[in-house]
Amino acid sequence: MNNTVDIEFVPDENYIYPNVTIRAKEKTKLVENIIHAVENVSEDQFSSVSAYDGSEVILLSQRDIIRARSYDHRVVVQTEAGSYLVKKTLIALEEVLDPKRFLRISHSELVNLYKIRSFDLNIRGSIAIRFENGDTSWASRRYLRSIREFLK
Repeated sequence: MNNTVDIEFVPDENYIYPNVTIRAKEKTKLVENIIHAVENVSEDQFSSVSAYDGSEVILLSQRDIIRARSYDHRVVVQTEAGSYLVKKTLIALEEVLDPKRFLRISHSELVNLYKIRSFDLNIRGSIAIRFENGDTSWASRRYLRSIREFLK
């Protein structure tokens, strides 16, 4: 396995913040490690999310969150490891999450854009969101315009 990485810096006045693009034949462990390294450096400005697993408090990295949903007056955050209760409203949670990473797709759900495998736009105008872990969510009609704007 070849672990060499070609790195190139291209100055561009159109970017205020750095933009990192990784080009590779497939998403390998090396690519995952590079993504995590870049996220760890840039994550300092976004706090971890306090969540509860029973009586235990867990600090979740924003990059580990797949989605956050509210139902029955509770907010639950889903990760690969499981689902955890958050003692904040979805609006309060949205305020601490990175707006470049999380997108509201309905009144009751936020999704991590980095955990999405695909957007399925069907003929009726609805959007199915398929995650890397195989789960699917549906965007509500109210948020279709903002999602389409984001996808452009």
